Amino acid sequence: MTELTGRIIRRGDPGYPEARKNFNLYYSKFPEAIVFCEEEKDVLNALKYVRESKVPFRVRSGRHSYQNFSLLDNGIVIDISELNAIKVDTSKDIAVIKAGCELGNVYQTLWQHGRTLPSGIHSSAGSTIPAGTQSSVGIAGLTLGGGIGYLSRVFGLTCDNLLNVRIAVPKGKDDVKVLEANSRKNSELFWACCGGGGGNFGIVTEFTFRIHPIKNVSIFQAEWDFDQLETAFDSWQHWAPFADRRLTSSIELKAKSENTIQALGQFLGSKDELKKLIRPLVKNTSPRKVQVTTIPFNQAVNFFNNPAGNIPSYFKRSGAYIYKPLPNEGIKIMKRFLENAPNENAAIWQQSLAGAVQDKAPSETAYYHRNALIAQEYNTRWTKDEVASRNVQWVYSLRKHLTPYTRGNYVNWPDILIRDWPRTYYGDNFDQLRKVKTKVDPMNVFRFKQSIPPFSN
Repeated sequence: MTELTGRIIRRGDPGYPEARKNFNLYYSKFPEAIVFCEEEKDVLNALKYVRESKVPFRVRSGRHSYQNFSLLDNGIVIDISELNAIKVDTSKDIAVIKAGCELGNVYQTLWQHGRTLPSGIHSSAGSTIPAGTQSSVGIAGLTLGGGIGYLSRVFGLTCDNLLNVRIAVPKGKDDVKVLEANSRKNSELFWACCGGGGGNFGIVTEFTFRIHPIKNVSIFQAEWDFDQLETAFDSWQHWAPFADRRLTSSIELKAKSENTIQALGQFLGSKDELKKLIRPLVKNTSPRKVQVTTIPFNQAVNFFNNPAGNIPSYFKRSGAYIYKPLPNEGIKIMKRFLENAPNENAAIWQQSLAGAVQDKAPSETAYYHRNALIAQEYNTRWTKDEVASRNVQWVYSLRKHLTPYTRGNYVNWPDILIRDWPRTYYGDNFDQLRKVKTKVDPMNVFRFKQSIPPFSN
């Protein structure tokens, strides 16, 4: 029997409550042990151990799984968060990032590595990859599900900048092996790792990314009173996905009690250019606040990072994509739900897509929703158990009422209440993902609710 190695926390140990905790406290689970892998060999030993002993397991990185698919009762959690080294080679514009890294550490480390021209003059203050906003999000789950953020429209999704993965997969009856996957070697598996979701095929231990030089960016913030929701959102949705691709924007429609509609955006260009670009957004509305400024990219990262998103809480989230601008009926539905929100933390958040996201066809990577204009997320958060069902029902009903005007959902916003989740997340790519699963994991070792099944299962 293979022995577990690494830092092991068992039920009853002093550090167990903290080691067990994920960011969503609502779907709480109690594993028998959490294995914190400090080296790749710890991952292999853990995977061998659970296969030999037939113990159920889950894989965890950043702890942000909305449905806590990375936790389970009684079994073992293979946690890779302590695999967190980063190596940067600016001469080749690549970064090798261990799969346990949090996004904040990735941004901070890449920012410290700027490209130097032969003359010795720095062409940038740092480097980056297009990724998300919350500093505590794990790079693994983000990348494997696609990866959207405030650089998506100019540099594409996080997975579009992925060059190579190292991934531990099942071998034979009880063994494991490590594969390198890229566009030339194990290319079908690499395709699946670009948007096919985390935990489906194996345990990624390392990513190699293409990095981009970056220095200053311009950001904007605009706010409206709640009574302008329909006008402000309609203006934003007809503008944001069609603007200069160097500009990626979001809008958050908050509960009526908060009286705030807020749009944010990041632009790779000057403040004066950005002021011109946002004119169509504000000219037909009456924002109570508009701010535009130019700051170093690392400061923009801090600006977009919402501290509340890094604190464990009770929440329910779901989402969908907007392929065509919402008609008035759809906008009125959003307003009505926010007028009857379960609490002040309920909100609808949207991010503009298109631009570089559409440079690849839906079948070119496992991330299917290339042609969507907007990604839309439904959020609510609460503190008392007795209101949980009301909050969950609010999200469920909101998504259901908007279904006539939306399509699909982002796999990184999983929702256990979605019945046809295979087509919802993966569209026409689902059958190809099953083929890859059948080849790489025919015995369905990696499984959880809403995991991709092989054809034999």
